[in-house]
Amino acid sequence: MIGIIGAMDIEIDGLRAEMTDIGTKTISGIEFTRGLLRGVEVVTAVCGIGKVFAAMCAQTMLMEYNPDFIINTGVAGSLSTRLSVGDVAVAVAAVEHDMDTTALGDEPGFINGLGLVRLPADKALTEKLCAAAEGLGINYILGTVASGDQFISTREAKALIAEKFDAVACEMEGAAIGHVCYANNIPFAVVRAISDSLTDGAGMEYEAFKHLAADMSNKMIFKFLDNM
Repeated sequence: MIGIIGAMDIEIDGLRAEMTDIGTKTISGIEFTRGLLRGVEVVTAVCGIGKVFAAMCAQTMLMEYNPDFIINTGVAGSLSTRLSVGDVAVAVAAVEHDMDTTALGDEPGFINGLGLVRLPADKALTEKLCAAAEGLGINYILGTVASGDQFISTREAKALIAEKFDAVACEMEGAAIGHVCYANNIPFAVVRAISDSLTDGAGMEYEAFKHLAADMSNKMIFKFLDNM
């Protein structure tokens, strides 16, 4: 079974619309939908925006459904000149850019308890997601995806995260899902379509292009499943 988590309805509705043999269960306000998608058993959920909701959803999904791995899908802001609206970032690792215990001598993003900064995405899943992008002719890059409880809307703020973590995209959930999966020894992947570019008008771009980007991330998941 594959777990698929998005933060918003627009990131999951397109997948759920094609699911068959479905059953739903609501836990802690999060609706989990289990069924078949392209002939593959999946469980999907809209976790809500932010790292706490994402972690709640991932842990509940692992305990209730025991998926073999979890994919976090959806939209993200670009931190790279190589990623424009509609392009895709596939994570080799995820970081929590707002985790900061540097006053205690730790490096930025260091996660106490896990003892690392970068949460490594599963290599095999990452390769399959890249193959899906190539099969669709989508421009994509591999890199670190940075998560935090902030919508990063200025070029200056994006540049700071990119420089500090060598990150290519920013969003608000992927690293929290990765954190939970890593702690539970469950493979995970993060794939994000770009909704806003390197600009000070990220908020306006996001509103204009979030549906396009969400559709692109859904296409990636469909192709990934078709290739299985």
